[in-house]
Amino acid sequence: MRKIIVLEHISLDGIIQAPGGPEEDTSGGFKHGGWISSFSDAVLGTQLRKQMNLPFDLLLGRKTYDIWAPYWPHHADAWPNVNTAVKYVASNTLTSGQWQPSVILNGDIAGKVAALKQQPGPDINVWGSSHLLQTLLRHDLIDAFWLMIYPLTLGKGKRLFAAGAIPAAYKMTESTVTPNGVIIVNYERAGSIPTGN
Repeated sequence: MRKIIVLEHISLDGIIQAPGGPEEDTSGGFKHGGWISSFSDAVLGTQLRKQMNLPFDLLLGRKTYDIWAPYWPHHADAWPNVNTAVKYVASNTLTSGQWQPSVILNGDIAGKVAALKQQPGPDINVWGSSHLLQTLLRHDLIDAFWLMIYPLTLGKGKRLFAAGAIPAAYKMTESTVTPNGVIIVNYERAGSIPTGN
């Protein structure tokens, strides 16, 4: 079975909006775009490249797809696998995607993602895609979180757990702290929540 792995740059207060650049996503009046830039270092870069070089397909919301589709085909040297990966795009407005190979998912997104997990193929990575994430969380479709937690708070913006989550336990399978204070951690599902006696 394929796993759904959520990979996010996240602030201490749970914001995942526009980590990459000032104009990436200004919706809701967000003014802190590009907030990860001052934390770059060799350790973070090595861990990112390691993760980016694993086999994967992508599951993206339409807005993230719209940001990535014009960019990554022209930057294949930085991340070759992103262009060959199948891009599954959750959208009720797109009918086709310019960045191939792309498959548009509409209608019952949760049902279609659950079916994708049963198909053969590599694990499916989700980057960004804050609205799509809420659907995946609500329907308990996420198997792992690979998070880069930055030592700052942003106050407002799109949050990873904006609509809550199904109660579940996770186990840490890997962690690193970079010289600039970014915690890189992988959490995988570990069943139900243990409670005291």
